[in-house]
Amino acid sequence: MIVAVILLAGIWLTMLIFGTGPLDQRIYEAIYAGHRPALAAAARVFTAFGEPTVLITAGLACGLWLWWAGRPKLGLVLFAIMMIGRGLSEIQKYEVHRLRPDLETHLVVVQTSSFPSGHATSSMIFYVGIALALTARSNWHKIAVAGAMLMTFLIGLSRVMLGVHWPSDVIGGWSFGFLWLLLTLRLTKRLLNGDSGPS
Repeated sequence: MIVAVILLAGIWLTMLIFGTGPLDQRIYEAIYAGHRPALAAAARVFTAFGEPTVLITAGLACGLWLWWAGRPKLGLVLFAIMMIGRGLSEIQKYEVHRLRPDLETHLVVVQTSSFPSGHATSSMIFYVGIALALTARSNWHKIAVAGAMLMTFLIGLSRVMLGVHWPSDVIGGWSFGFLWLLLTLRLTKRLLNGDSGPS
């Protein structure tokens, strides 16, 4: 646990310090899909699954379903983890104030600063968090987590393909999102010891 926290924090810090450099620019140009309409269209689809309105709505729906299923504490805690994590991501954007890449035309509208990617952060927290929490003791655990990680990867990749984030923004978002999950889900297990939901 401690090693993972240090590693993730180190990745986040590395992306913050060394982002927007020559390597970042080369990877950005290689992934950018502005001249490949089919890939750009696919990127828009995946990026939609990381939109704040989609994730907040899905988080509320998940919380209400857990409430109906007799696990209200779990639903409340998972929603709080998602919303606080999203808020911390926005604070970082405000404090770091990294400019968006301007090497290519942005293929979607963006308004906030660049680091870290909110889509990468929030999708990591929501999709992977839900998979970890809801399938912890089921036969579907590995498949669910792998699927959630793949979705998170594609959402983050789509932000670079659409020209609105540096690769380091996305990696920084993934690392912070997973770090937040490690810290909060460990606490969640303690808070939910009395949860009477199914195992």
